[in-house]
This record gives sequence, structure tokens and C-alpha cells, in this order.
Amino acid sequence: MIEIQYKKTEDLIPYARNSRTHSAEQVAQIAASIREFGWTNPILIDGENGIIAGHGRVLAAHKLGEMEVPTIELSHMSENQKRAYIIADNKLALNAGWDNEILAFEISDLKDAGFAIDKLGFDESELDELFGNKKDDENIYTQKINTPVYEPSEIKPNVKDLFNDEKAFEIIAKIKESKIPQSEKDFLMLTAGRHVVLNFQLIADYYAHSDKVVQELMEHSALVIVDFDDAIANGWVNLSKKLDDIYDAENGESDEE
Repeated sequence: MIEIQYKKTEDLIPYARNSRTHSAEQVAQIAASIREFGWTNPILIDGENGIIAGHGRVLAAHKLGEMEVPTIELSHMSENQKRAYIIADNKLALNAGWDNEILAFEISDLKDAGFAIDKLGFDESELDELFGNKKDDENIYTQKINTPVYEPSEIKPNVKDLFNDEKAFEIIAKIKESKIPQSEKDFLMLTAGRHVVLNFQLIADYYAHSDKVVQELMEHSALVIVDFDDAIANGWVNLSKKLDDIYDAENGESDEE
């Protein structure tokens, strides 16, 4: 059974040949994370207070003035196993990647919820790259958007008037009557929703008169776009073919082989 023991921070001994470095900025980020989330990841030690994993967290603890930190003893490891794990613990984490689309969505959601995203460990340049933001002197292609001023109606539309699902249900009825396997029926019934016709004018009116929860769900479903940057970051708005061609020409790319 794994047992967590609290040890005095000053008693923990860093590994002298630790090849992983920690900048002052990163230690500050770790400290901010501990302050926000608490101790979610104990320090791994070798049975003699020698640090195997968690050097950055110990430095952050010193910065925060934490007198004790949670630890887990791995005294069963051989000397070579400890040395190898110190390297592996750091390298294995670096080998992971990101799904940038999901990452951007999650960070945007946290930001909209009022969470301080500086505690996530990404610096400003990384966030700019993730969301496709560039400084004006770096941005080759700029786009001026004249956003129309929308005036909602005084009356909230009936939700049933926001869409026409007659065609979709005609197709669903035919699918149900067919003699095809159930798995194919399930697939086709899911895709039948593509035939629902949406009235975006009335949807915009409905959005304007809805509470915040409904508005956020409508935005996440791309029924209403209120922020062009978010729309582009989430893949709801794409460059036009003309801009694509200009970009390809500038970068020496061609459809011809």
C-alpha cells in the first residue's frame, strides 16, 4: 500500500546529478499551481530523504514557505533504478503531445468561466500560437471585419419556429422501415439531423432573449457566433479559397505535381 508521509521541506536532499533544470519562471509557475490546486502530486523520495522526483515542486515549496510537503518513499528501488527513474519521470512527460483543437476549446472555456489561465503553465507566446494570434508586424494576412449591428426583436420567438425538421423525420421514418442492420440504422438516423433547416434570424432573436446558460450552449454549438476569434480558433470559420491560394503562392505550394 502506498503511504503518504509529510516530511520537513528542509530535510529533503536534491539529487546532485539531476539533469532536469528548473528556471525561476517555471518554479514560480509550479508555486502558483500548488497555491491554486494544493498538493496533488507528492514528492518521491528514496528512503533516506533523497529526492527522486519532484525537484521543481520542492523548490516551489521553499518559495511558498511550506514547512512540510507530502512524500512517498520508493526505498525498494535499486540505485540504478532510482537514477533511471529520475530521467524517465521527466522524459516520459515530455513525450506526450496535445490535441490543439481540444486544448484551445478547454482554455477558452476556462477563460470564459473566469478562471485565471496563467495558472495553466502556458506563457503568452504559447497561447498566441495556440489561438493563432500574431502581432500586427508579424501578421502577413489581415482581415478587416465590419460586424453588423444586430437589433433583436422585442418578442422571444417560439423554440419550435427556430427550425424545420420535416425532411429529417421523413428520412428517419424510411430508415426505421428499412430492413438494414441496426448499426447502419443508428448511423443513418444520427446523420439525418443534417436535414434539419435552421432559421438563423429567429435563432439570433431567441439567443438575445435567453439566459446565460442557454446562450453559452448556443455559442458552443455554433448556432450563434459572437466572437470571430473564437470562431476561427474552434474551426467554425475558415479562410476563403482566395486567401488559401494567396497563402499557397506565397509559400511556394501548388496543387500541381
